[in-house]
Amino acid sequence: MDNTYQNNSIVYLLLVIILILVAVLCYLVYRLLESGKTRKNIEEKFGLLEMKVGNLQLETLESKLNPHLFKNILNSIQSHAYQTYFALDKLANVLDYILYESQKKFVSPLEEIQFALNLIEINKIKVSPLFDLKVKTKINEGEKLYDQKLLAPLISIDLIENAFKHADLQSANAFISILFEFKDNCFYLTVSNKISEKKALKKERSGIGATTLEQRLKIIYKNQFKLDKFVENDIYVAHLKINLLEYKNQMFTT
Repeated sequence: MDNTYQNNSIVYLLLVIILILVAVLCYLVYRLLESGKTRKNIEEKFGLLEMKVGNLQLETLESKLNPHLFKNILNSIQSHAYQTYFALDKLANVLDYILYESQKKFVSPLEEIQFALNLIEINKIKVSPLFDLKVKTKINEGEKLYDQKLLAPLISIDLIENAFKHADLQSANAFISILFEFKDNCFYLTVSNKISEKKALKKERSGIGATTLEQRLKIIYKNQFKLDKFVENDIYVAHLKINLLEYKNQMFTT
């Protein structure tokens, strides 16, 4: 009887221990699940906060962008009054784009390139008719993303404005070359110019354009773009590539 009682006691003790272990295990699983939900909620809130900060930064950058562009355009027109009528015609197109299209989050590559070509026509009044200005487009209009709104508006102006600002416009061998490409669902802009030997006057708010462009690209496209800038034999080259297909895919996955 004593042995039977002892065996029963051991069995009961083991059952109690097992029940305690099961209860502890269930509690740990519950806490783990709750911790996972909490972490997920924190990540979602952090993502929303990050998005809001990004949008705020972008709005701040764009508020600096438009007045800067207007100032450059109006200075160009004012200094060449004899071409005012032609310039104002192009300016009307540019203003429509800035006032309406640029307020949208995205435009199509087609719209951005058309805007940039109008902007170049306005900048042409700064230079002599004999100045070597080459503007080319290599566009595959059959690309499915060419007319889809995936490109940030005004993304091309900084590189173009920079070329006209820093090019040697008086030298006999001076030039500006601007090439727009759209192929393999990627937007390309390559701008090169002969650097002026004259030192540009430093202005209080100079350099906003270049900084703004890189910040906008990082905020919007993250790792879906590449911006290269380099100088070789007194020639400044800037090359921008934005992979819109990868960016679109990333938008759907996130």
